[in-house]
Amino acid sequence: MNQQASPSLSLSNPHPKGVNWQQKAALALFGIGLLILLFAWLGGQVWNPFQALLLALGLISGSAWWYARAEYGGKPAGIKNNAVMFRSLSNRGLWGWIAGVMISGFYICLYWYPETMKGLIEMFEAPSRALRGQAADQWFVYGSFYTLAVLLMGAKFIWKYRHNRYQVIRTVSVMFFQLIFSFLIPAFMQLMHQPEFYFTYFWPLKSEYLFPDKISYLTQKYTHLGVFLVFWGAVMSFIAVPVLTYFFGKRWYCSWVCGCGALAETAGDPFRTLSDKSLRAWRIERWLIHSVLVFIVLTTLLAWLNSWQQGAILGDLSQGFSKTYGFLIGSIFSGVIGTGFYPILGSRGWCRFGCPQAAILGIFQKYFSRFRITVNGGQCISCGNCSTYCEMGIDVKAYAQRGQDVVRASCVGCGICSAVCPRGVLRLENGADDVRERAQDARAFHIGEDGVKLNDH
Repeated sequence: MNQQASPSLSLSNPHPKGVNWQQKAALALFGIGLLILLFAWLGGQVWNPFQALLLALGLISGSAWWYARAEYGGKPAGIKNNAVMFRSLSNRGLWGWIAGVMISGFYICLYWYPETMKGLIEMFEAPSRALRGQAADQWFVYGSFYTLAVLLMGAKFIWKYRHNRYQVIRTVSVMFFQLIFSFLIPAFMQLMHQPEFYFTYFWPLKSEYLFPDKISYLTQKYTHLGVFLVFWGAVMSFIAVPVLTYFFGKRWYCSWVCGCGALAETAGDPFRTLSDKSLRAWRIERWLIHSVLVFIVLTTLLAWLNSWQQGAILGDLSQGFSKTYGFLIGSIFSGVIGTGFYPILGSRGWCRFGCPQAAILGIFQKYFSRFRITVNGGQCISCGNCSTYCEMGIDVKAYAQRGQDVVRASCVGCGICSAVCPRGVLRLENGADDVRERAQDARAFHIGEDGVKLNDH
């Protein structure tokens, strides 16, 4: 008589669901590549830093390709979220907490203890000299790892969603902007003895780009180029944001251009189900993200007031606001928590709760944009896939059950809710309806004691 094997009770299941021998072998190679980097990080003497770096990154890249091939190759195209809720890494298990601690530890060393990364920085000396014409530092190491993660996990994401044209195009877009505009162009500008400038980040996400001292530095030292960079930042902040958001919603930036969104949509894809869907999280989200926006607006105003009328008190206040914002928001929130806690809080914690750029885009999207997710409520079977895989914590199912178009400030237009819907209920559209009617639709939902309700009016 055959007996069914009992499930493992160990903290780390030796036979995780959905992992075959090829994926296990790929994970072993990935571990070897990671071990080489950790050995150099801890001060170990490698035979040749650059050769060791090539070997480590080669093993990591090759293993990522092999793992994705074993996961999606030779299978029919379609959504493959098999066993994502049962894997320790993607469901706050042991490996998820270990990964969260390790990534957060990396950010802590990056921001405040770069001397501990000396061995790792030495491995990047040759590529830094070639790309930037200067010695490697912790920021070049970080940018290299960041870009590599977006490219590798972006390729995996494309393989996974290869049947969905929208997902493929937007993933190619974020990979392109991260590689070219956020990594190679800033490095090339340094090589040409020009300022390092990230064209995909602008005020308020890159708040100092509109600070008076930064503007003076750029325009006085780099003259015409400096004027162009200041002009670029101002145009993107005050013209491109409202115009593009009116036509396309905040997805044009959050899911197609932004580097933070690029990492969240690629490396963060396995963790999108971890976003908190509760009403309590929604309340915290609205208060927190707009508080951050108000804080950076005040910080910018203080910087300008100090430049117009310098004084000891005003100068100390402006400097204090800038340092506080840089430490609490720029480092702790966006880095240590926003990225380090992917395996714990989901992939869009920073975008949802802290990003001031997302707050501005969200205001325009909710009240002045043609973008919305239309709903064919008669086809909804309440499976809950849309809500489960929404990385922004939106209870999409509540809208679908009522046949109400999704008009939310936090929606980044990633389109995964539409992709995972088995009935084709959801559709991303840029409609031509009256924005005032859309504002009324947005206010049609309110938070009550029993959850999201539809107003009677």
